Amino acid sequence: MSNEVVHIVGARPNFVKAAPVVAALRERGVRQAVVHTGQHYDDRMSAVFFRELGLPRPDVDLGVGSGSHAEQTAALLVGLEAEFISRSPAFVIVYGDVNSTLAAALVAAKLHIPVAHVEAGLRSFDMTMPEEVNRRVTDQLSDLAFATSPEAVGHLVNEGVAVDRVHLVGNPMIDTLLGNLDRFDTAALRESLGLPDVYAAATLHRPANVDDPAIVARLVARLHEVADGVDVVMPVHPRGQAAFEAAGLADHPRVRLLPPLGYLDFVTLVRGSTAVITDSGGVQEETTILGVPCLTLRPNTERPITITHGTNRLVTDTELPGLMAKILAGDRPNGAVDSIPPLWDGRAGERIAAVMVGELDRRG
Repeated sequence: MSNEVVHIVGARPNFVKAAPVVAALRERGVRQAVVHTGQHYDDRMSAVFFRELGLPRPDVDLGVGSGSHAEQTAALLVGLEAEFISRSPAFVIVYGDVNSTLAAALVAAKLHIPVAHVEAGLRSFDMTMPEEVNRRVTDQLSDLAFATSPEAVGHLVNEGVAVDRVHLVGNPMIDTLLGNLDRFDTAALRESLGLPDVYAAATLHRPANVDDPAIVARLVARLHEVADGVDVVMPVHPRGQAAFEAAGLADHPRVRLLPPLGYLDFVTLVRGSTAVITDSGGVQEETTILGVPCLTLRPNTERPITITHGTNRLVTDTELPGLMAKILAGDRPNGAVDSIPPLWDGRAGERIAAVMVGELDRRG
């Protein structure tokens, strides 16, 4: 076995979480490699993040591409097994809850390679979400569970994860956000995209919102109601593009559809908005730190701390137009927020690196 730590990334949320961990381990002189599975392969969904976040160019790109969950996961299992056998790493670090996360944890566990899971313990308690399946299985296979919030620690312990495997470290996604604050130039973005001073940003991609044409049609009707009162700017995720186009989302004169944006442009869009409509977990976290009202079109969230300590609120589509009108009138969906989640201070990557170095030393 080598002394190398291998990071597995495959989708845009992974890149944002991995960047501060890679940087902190580099500072400590740890030998490491980045394996990009290619789960997100479009430049706007992948390569631009490496350029903007200072991530090293991936040592390997498996190029698995899209497909059904079974097809994609099967390709990941085969590709990652070959990679791990050839590298024999000392540790594999996985991020978040995508199919790449699950596949890497499963392959590493069967090859007796220790696994560290960054963003462990998040739970929506909704097993219809593929992400919930991925994160639950990954946590059971992980030797180190890095939690972003206190309730995540509780979930892990309740599920029988040994306490000495669990570490509350904060949120590396917030490290990336805070480290780039001076690069989020809202005025420049408005000018380059021709945006008004007041707008709502939207991003929707989860299967429950985009896979059923009847649900998409209903969401489009509600978004058009919102657009009657404020411009809606929506970078369209490839997963939902065809469905939203078929339902006529762009037919409203105050709805502006954009291609997927890189990290800097997307967070700048969020920062400059009056409110955000989303179903994304990461956006719930980013708006919490940026202080932007967030209306999450989901019945649950694996990030409840963004409600108790942030600007997030779970909403139904029927509630959406009325709540947006209240925000435009000056109301806040969660009232005044006077605290941020514990350890969301920009140093999560350093804490993770400290634990990793200690564990590598212990294992020899």
